[in-house]
Amino acid sequence: MTDTRLIYITADGLDEARRIGAALIKERLAACVNLIEGMRSLYHWQGAVEEGREVIVLAKTRADLVDRLTARVVALHSYDCPCVVSVPIDGGHPPFLAWIAEETRTIP
Repeated sequence: MTDTRLIYITADGLDEARRIGAALIKERLAACVNLIEGMRSLYHWQGAVEEGREVIVLAKTRADLVDRLTARVVALHSYDCPCVVSVPIDGGHPPFLAWIAEETRTIP
């Protein structure tokens, strides 16, 4: 079984989240992307506490694609320091996990 990952990304809005998600799918860096609207974020940025609305982007991919996926998100993202984190998937429905491996690009 291929080592799979869930990638947590935040985006400024639905348009940006869609653009990033569509690129990850088209380029086969992720097998599936979920967009979750309505998140409120509180965070420190440049010495101040900020609050904003964001969209959560959840991407399912293989561990060997995390670095390439991260670089692609950073290239497409409007933030200076976008949130892109990888969480190992340590179990799940085997056919779904196999599907993630099948639908993502093989790195030579």
